[in-house]
Amino acid sequence: MTCLLVSLGFYIPIFLLYFSHIVSGQIRYSIPEEMKKGSLIGNVAQDLGLDLKRLRAGRARIVSGESIQYTELKTDKGVLVVSQRIDREQLCGDVTPCSFSFEIILENPMELHHVTIEILDINDNSPIFKKNNIHLEISESAVIGARFALASAEDSDVGSNGLQEYVLSSNDNFILKQHPNADGRKYAEMVLQQPLDREKHPRLSLKLIAVDGGNPQRSGTVNIDITVLDVNDNAPVFNQSLYMATVMENAPKGTYITIVNASDADSGTNSIIVYSISDMNGGLADVLTINETTGRISVSGLIDYEKEKRFELRIEAKDHGGLTDSSKVIVEVIDKNDNEPVISVMSFTSPISEDSPPGTTIGIINVKDLDSGENGHVSCSLEQNIPFKIKSNLRNYYTLVTDAVLDRESVSEHNITVVATDAGSPPLSSKRTFHLKVSDVNDNAPVFPQGVYNSYIAENNSPGVSIFTVRAKDTDSNQNSRIYYILEDTDVNGTPVAAYVSVNAESGVIHAVRSFDYEQIKELTLVVMAQDGGSPPLSSNVTVKLMIQDQNDNTPQVLYPVQTSSSLVSEMVPRSAEVGYLVTKVVAVDVDSGQNAWLSYKLQKATERALFEVGLQNGEIRTIRQVNDKDAVKQRLTVVVEDNGQPSRSATVNVNVAVADSFPEVLSEFTDFTHDKEYNDNLTFYLVLALAVVSFLFITCLVVIISVKIYRWRQSRILYHSSLPVIPYYPPRYADTLGTGTLQHVYNYEVCSTTDSRKSDFKFVRPYSQNVLIMDPSSTGTMKRMQSENNILDEPDSPLEESSAVNGQIRYSIPEEMKKGSLIGNVAQDLGLDLKRLRAGRARIVTGESIQYTELKTDKGILVVSERIDREQLCGDVTPCSFRFEILLENPIELRRITVEILDINDHAPDFPKKDITFEISESATLGSRFTLASAEDPDVGLNALQSYDLTPNDNFILKQHTNPDGSKYAEMVLQKTLDREEHPRLSLKLIAVDGGNPQRSGTVNIDITVLDVNDNAPVFNQSVYRATVMENAQKGTYIATRSYSTYVTENNSPGMSIFTVSARDSDWNQNARISYILEDTQISGTPVSTYISINSETGVLHAVRSFDYEQIKEFKLMVKAQDGGSPPLNSNATVTIFIQDQNDNAPQVLYPVQTSSSLVAEMVPRSADVGYLNGEIRTIRQVNDKDAVKQRLAVVVEDNGQPSRSATVNVNVAVADSFPEVLSEFIDFTHDKEYNDNLTFYLVLALAVVSFLFITCLVVIISVKIYRWRQSRVLYNSNLPVIPYYPPRYADTLGTGTLQHVYNYEVCRTTDSRKSDCKFVRPCSQNVLIMDPSSTGTMQRMQSENNILDEPDSPLEVCYLNHNYFPQNDISFSCICKCIMHFNCL
Repeated sequence: MTCLLVSLGFYIPIFLLYFSHIVSGQIRYSIPEEMKKGSLIGNVAQDLGLDLKRLRAGRARIVSGESIQYTELKTDKGVLVVSQRIDREQLCGDVTPCSFSFEIILENPMELHHVTIEILDINDNSPIFKKNNIHLEISESAVIGARFALASAEDSDVGSNGLQEYVLSSNDNFILKQHPNADGRKYAEMVLQQPLDREKHPRLSLKLIAVDGGNPQRSGTVNIDITVLDVNDNAPVFNQSLYMATVMENAPKGTYITIVNASDADSGTNSIIVYSISDMNGGLADVLTINETTGRISVSGLIDYEKEKRFELRIEAKDHGGLTDSSKVIVEVIDKNDNEPVISVMSFTSPISEDSPPGTTIGIINVKDLDSGENGHVSCSLEQNIPFKIKSNLRNYYTLVTDAVLDRESVSEHNITVVATDAGSPPLSSKRTFHLKVSDVNDNAPVFPQGVYNSYIAENNSPGVSIFTVRAKDTDSNQNSRIYYILEDTDVNGTPVAAYVSVNAESGVIHAVRSFDYEQIKELTLVVMAQDGGSPPLSSNVTVKLMIQDQNDNTPQVLYPVQTSSSLVSEMVPRSAEVGYLVTKVVAVDVDSGQNAWLSYKLQKATERALFEVGLQNGEIRTIRQVNDKDAVKQRLTVVVEDNGQPSRSATVNVNVAVADSFPEVLSEFTDFTHDKEYNDNLTFYLVLALAVVSFLFITCLVVIISVKIYRWRQSRILYHSSLPVIPYYPPRYADTLGTGTLQHVYNYEVCSTTDSRKSDFKFVRPYSQNVLIMDPSSTGTMKRMQSENNILDEPDSPLEESSAVNGQIRYSIPEEMKKGSLIGNVAQDLGLDLKRLRAGRARIVTGESIQYTELKTDKGILVVSERIDREQLCGDVTPCSFRFEILLENPIELRRITVEILDINDHAPDFPKKDITFEISESATLGSRFTLASAEDPDVGLNALQSYDLTPNDNFILKQHTNPDGSKYAEMVLQKTLDREEHPRLSLKLIAVDGGNPQRSGTVNIDITVLDVNDNAPVFNQSVYRATVMENAQKGTYIATRSYSTYVTENNSPGMSIFTVSARDSDWNQNARISYILEDTQISGTPVSTYISINSETGVLHAVRSFDYEQIKEFKLMVKAQDGGSPPLNSNATVTIFIQDQNDNAPQVLYPVQTSSSLVAEMVPRSADVGYLNGEIRTIRQVNDKDAVKQRLAVVVEDNGQPSRSATVNVNVAVADSFPEVLSEFIDFTHDKEYNDNLTFYLVLALAVVSFLFITCLVVIISVKIYRWRQSRVLYNSNLPVIPYYPPRYADTLGTGTLQHVYNYEVCRTTDSRKSDCKFVRPCSQNVLIMDPSSTGTMQRMQSENNILDEPDSPLEVCYLNHNYFPQNDISFSCICKCIMHFNCL
């Protein structure tokens, strides 16, 4: 430590500091711990050579930096005594030797004497274990030599009094090994010397004794409780090797069958057994199921006796470690009458002629029942009372024959229902209905409902008009009921009737050939013959009387007066004529008859209407008053003659009457008639002019209409020829399948129509075929073709006649896979039939199967192969394999049964269901453990089937083969050598299945075995002791290197910093190799180690919990346990010693002079002081004179030698004066320092207040501006102006020439009175703009943008104009100019 002197205040000479004249001494005492208070330590005065006066005069005292003063100096006696209880373990811990030091200071002159007290240990502490019990869980699979670290005992004593050894109570399984740490301490481990067996000893209780070497000797004891954890070393064992059970056919799901039971001597999860079914026959998973936990076997699917009469299954019991055992279960299926008889049609004839005699055979049926015993016996009968019966000639074969004469007209179709009933209980039956049609014979002629028909027709009819329809009925069908109508040849007034009428041969409609005239012919009689289409045809006649009805088709004819153009005057009336004077009579006739000929007369127009009248019935014109002079001479009368027809017809006659007494008078008056001609000429001119004008207007209208039509047509063609897609609609094709329409053929109609077509044309396509396509109503639109079946029974003159059948049966044996056409046997020879009989009887094979494997050559009488025969496909594993069929001969009927047995050939190799078999077997599996292998399947039978299995040679497994009751074989692997995952984690074997055929065939499967790890290896540290150091106050993240197995930590480190990393390895795998690091519970100076250090359980990194202080603790030890994740877990321990490195973190402490705020003067120097005047350690270096100030301040810096160095400063006030009053008067100025400090504080507070005020003012201004702007924006946002959204249509470049890859939608929302109109425009990717041509009907046209905003540089904000033509005229929001405020880059 170095002391420096710093001058403060006025200039004074520099003092020299040195310690060469200090008297020093050093003594050492040794005392045992736990001495009583006041016990003598030593005579200090005597040992230091000081007298008692010097001790008192020098104010001898003990100076120590510790808070506890263990010793006391008796200055009156000069001895050092114990003042506090001294506990070595509390004072020094395990540090040896243990001592503490202090200094004895004497003054005037100053002396420093160093005293060291060594504390000797006594055996006052026994070894103590932190816990009373140690619990260990050790797997029974632990290998010999496995080590198990035990918790160490703590003995606070040191040396021979400390812990010396450990003793383990005697046992058969463990021995104790003791190891010394680097610091001399010992720890113990238990080493397994004999394997554990949980099944024998699940628990062990031992004692560990820790003994020290003191006198008397002390010890500590801890109980060790060992739980032996189970290992899966026992395989499950079934209580039976074979289980027998029965189940009813069709038993419901969940029906109990039997229960299997296996036991496992292991415990826990190792004793949990999972049951499963190993499928031996295939398909069992769909029928039977087993409860994985209870072993209960129940029904899970449909059990069908006819498919499987017995189930053989292998049950596998597997524990969680992969060890297995198997047992066999045989389930017998009890048949139930659940199958109805099946009716198969061997032959059936439909239709049958209605003139067929009774006993005609119409069909042969075969009835089968899949049930067995009585459930399979079947009898057949017919339902209803029908003219048919059923006969049985052979077992299960029946013939249907007619039992009476058939009449198609009475019953045209018969539904023959055959009922087949078995003999089961309850009996089951099935029905099959045969639809028999009776074919027609032409035995009925057409019949008219009436003998004579009367029909009426008005005259003046149109030629070809339908007059009447005659219709006859024929009860026959088809062609026999098709009626043709023929007009008999007769004459009417010498003219053939065919000149007047015709008849439609198909419909019977009578048409008029000419227009009839009632005035010429009034009645017509004709004869129509109806003839059917039978062979020969039958016919009948009917008479039709046709009455002509009169029509008002003639106008009345005026006979008098005769109308001529030259006649001016017809009659004369004298002026003297009386009332009722007959002027003349209009005579008219009508050639029509009846009411049409009744005439009436009316006066239509007259010069003087009050003078004349016309008789309504007779046409007489008479005067109705007296003629006077005022009446004109010239009188014109217009008389209308009208008949009584509907509608009525009329004629007009003009009568000129002269009222005069003489002819000359009349002649002079009638010369004025020439004016009428002039009047008529003018009228004609105006009529022609009007006609011309009307014609012109009509032609103009036509031209305009045609022009508009042509314009619209051209406009529609623009759309039609555009590139827009046209979606045609094709209506479905229909056909009249019932024959009730008038179309004789099927027509397909193609309709092509535009979306705006004004003319729709239908194109008729020529019919493709005369065959009729109909729709099957039971299907979903599939078209089926009705083919006319050509059944041999339909041929005439070849009915199947009833006859006695001759029974015969032969059997052939052939190998499978024979070529097509290979000879099976000579049927004709074997059955004793000649070839003529085969041909005459139309011998044929009858079978209910869909595949016909054989063919009968009737010309040679042999049976040959017609299809490939695969025995495995035909019969599976059923032996012997055969199929049956019957040969049917007619006239008389014979049925000969043929049985063909198929012999097996070795055409299949054994095949495993999977290419690989995967096992996961624990390495703890015991010897003799069995593992069932998947069986191979060989469809062949007998010697050609699977015979044996072979396993590739290996050290661990052997193969054992077993035979099922049905003769099939399966294999098991048996463990003969213990597995070791650490040596061989995987094994690959091959299983070969071999059959017995010639040539021999084989199949191979790979067996991949994954050896599961067992926790049989404890973690191992790479060092038993770790030592590390760390510097005091080391920064966070400082790496701690391992040197010489020690770890060093610098004091004043950051809490949480990484100190050291311990690492262990475990040769196990997966969870068993996952290591967790745990800090053992130990104490450091009575404090748990966890308050100093923590450890990351995953990485093993040691972290400091607190900041270490070298002055409090210099080193400590801790124990880290590495424990794996096995069950049970294994562990090992490592000891880590951490040394705390000192750091220069303490500044020197000034003991004297003591600094107090009230002390102004510490020392006084008289002005008469000589050079070298001693004032403590500060000395004068020259003579004091009068010029030296009274007030002198010295600042002394005490600095240590650390890196970086630390220092302490002490102020020494020296007064140069001879008396105290002189000093006091000078030192009152020291109060100015306080005033200076008070002023400084005031200005600092003032500056802080000003700065704070400015800061708060700035914040208030900023917040106010923000709020004002926000409220301004809300004024526009909350306006009540309506928002009119506009959603433009979606445009897409359909021609594929644009750059848009997708369809984009742009939504523009505008207000009608917006205060801010901003339109967002998307930056175009192309110069081309797609617009809608308003003159077209949807065709997209391309326009070039003349002025694109992208063409002008440095103008990101451009003005765009919206053409008002593209928006509604009434939409104000879009008739505007928008400013583009943003454009986007096109992605």
